[in-house]
Amino acid sequence: MANIRDLKKDINFVLGDIIDAVYVWEALNPKEDAAKGEAIIDDAIKTFDTLIAKVNDRKVENRGKNLEAVRADLERDASGLIERINKL
Repeated sequence: MANIRDLKKDINFVLGDIIDAVYVWEALNPKEDAAKGEAIIDDAIKTFDTLIAKVNDRKVENRGKNLEAVRADLERDASGLIERINKL
């Protein structure tokens, strides 16, 4: 079960760091449009909710493959959010 716990922590830390990065950007650029940053934060929260729901789904046939897919989804989605932050 440590693998599931670690995956949940990774999801929390990665998406939390992305949200923190947006807040830092907003603090350093007060004259910029904050709606762009808020959209990224909203997407990060939606991603968090989706990934946690997938981790907690016990009705899947192969739990191990499901968790691997969740980890791959985390990497893909986090990379996309980071790219959006870099474009700000």
